[in-house]
Amino acid sequence: MGGVQIFWDPGGFELDSLGRNKLTRITDGDTPFVELSIRMLSIDTPEVHYPGNANPARHDENLRQLADWLQAGKAPVEDDLAAYLHPKLKTGEAGTLQRQQGEAATRAFQALLEQKLAKPNGRKRSLFLRAADEPFDRYGRLLAYIAPSYSTEERLQMTLLERATFNLLLVAEGWAAPFLIYPSLPQYRDLVLFCQQAQTAYEEQRGIWLDPNTLAGYEFRMAYKLWKVTRDLERGRRLGSSERNAWIDRYCADLTTREVFEPQRYHRIPPYHRLFLWPFDVKEAVGRLNLLPGPD
Repeated sequence: MGGVQIFWDPGGFELDSLGRNKLTRITDGDTPFVELSIRMLSIDTPEVHYPGNANPARHDENLRQLADWLQAGKAPVEDDLAAYLHPKLKTGEAGTLQRQQGEAATRAFQALLEQKLAKPNGRKRSLFLRAADEPFDRYGRLLAYIAPSYSTEERLQMTLLERATFNLLLVAEGWAAPFLIYPSLPQYRDLVLFCQQAQTAYEEQRGIWLDPNTLAGYEFRMAYKLWKVTRDLERGRRLGSSERNAWIDRYCADLTTREVFEPQRYHRIPPYHRLFLWPFDVKEAVGRLNLLPGPD
């Protein structure tokens, strides 16, 4: 080993696990610039592709079948969550609606970019990024809030909403569901504004909230996983407890009452007051946020 006496074996983290980072330029011998995908924090827009590159509309019949299983009590799901999901799935168009809303959300985001990045002189602003305390997700995407880059003088003359992040603007227009996950939370005043705008968008039925059968992106992904689990059970496959419950694992806390709910009871909290917690973060979150046991 060349006489080296120090042993260290860091875990490391592979960015962009699909290997699609593109080298754009270098500025000197140790500073390359690469393209890097960003996952916008605290929001979830409807899926245009899921799973992988599949068209969500391909799952219309699968999710209608899941609705039948829910009604017959064949899916491993609590009764009140089954009752909540059933009308959204029985239409036979849950996947189609997800795809249509995802495409509309993409158009809305593009319009916001064109509007907010345009300077009075016709040039474009650069982007301001603020990364999370845990900067990357498991897919190697940067977790961040993104906003137009305003000068100090501009910011002094603008309200918080006027200089909002694109994350917040998409929620305010109703094209993204709030998707707050501990510990990557905004600062308190930004969190209050975020929840206010989310509630207004929901109550005024903006964007995705116009349709009562809307599934937030995380709910659509959850429903698809539940269909796969139930399909396996219907085929006679024996599943262990972890396999039966693999379709849902995040706990959910109410931002206004601080009560923590079991994963299958997240829907009892309004969409604009949900704070999701990974199981391994629950103990820490309870202590740091002074959370309380839910009513059940």
